[in-house]
Amino acid sequence: MLAGLNAPHKSIPTWLLYDARGMELFEAICQTDEYYLTRTELSILRENIQEMADLIGPETLLIEYGSGTGQKTQLLLDHLKEPVAYIPIEISREALRQATKELCERYPTLPVLPVCADYTSHYELPELPFEPARRAVFFPGSTIGNFEPEEAKNFMSHIAEAVGKGGSVLVGVDLHKDAETLEKAYDDAAGITAEFELNALEHINREFDANFRRDRFEYRSFYNRELQRIEMYLVSRERQNVRVDRTEIEFAEGEHILTEYSQKFTIEGFRSFAAEAGFSVGRVWLDDRSLFSVQYLERA
Repeated sequence: MLAGLNAPHKSIPTWLLYDARGMELFEAICQTDEYYLTRTELSILRENIQEMADLIGPETLLIEYGSGTGQKTQLLLDHLKEPVAYIPIEISREALRQATKELCERYPTLPVLPVCADYTSHYELPELPFEPARRAVFFPGSTIGNFEPEEAKNFMSHIAEAVGKGGSVLVGVDLHKDAETLEKAYDDAAGITAEFELNALEHINREFDANFRRDRFEYRSFYNRELQRIEMYLVSRERQNVRVDRTEIEFAEGEHILTEYSQKFTIEGFRSFAAEAGFSVGRVWLDDRSLFSVQYLERA
């Protein structure tokens, strides 16, 4: 059964956005003029990658959550000194298969140990060829902003356990800014983001024997200034009943399904947030407009 869909404020798990079609659409979103996050983060990485790799250090086990296509990963691996192994954790089996194939071809001596899993749930890490000098997590894309605040703290605590004493995290963090820039980034003029969100309904239909009709829903998003986060919804155009597995779910006209949050941070706000999970911020890199940050965290 689809957890959470019967709650008073209906919501869906984020993983339902990322079937093969969803991954394809997300890559297209990253190419839109409005979606500044990917190109800005890449520019920061390219300008500072050697310093980042030096801070992570040699003989490191690199773990990446939500590895996707691996473009940013290759940039980091090109500059790391003698990494022991790389563990990509990705829920999309096809994206993981393709990225692993490319990485094995590019780094034939590097053990690439893929894990197909939802990284927010329980999973087992593969055995290593030998113990690394240290562990580091690579978590780009400002995905940390997609969690509820308490979930984000729990996840960061999980990362602290994963990297252990002397470990580190290289994380992309989107920054608080004007609402117009943010709202355009999450509702592009070409409608690709809307298509991405509505595609989740078709994924639910396949996974849970449901009968959502996407033409009866529309995509809406807005920037919640009080909570400093983008909120994304699918809104019912009419009063309707939808079957999910053996359960009938009633939607009123205008009732909405929460699909995603995207939390935005200030530099000081993220520093305090990281400290609660046992990390200190060792270095922050920004673009020239301070739209986005990449931050190096050390296990305190």
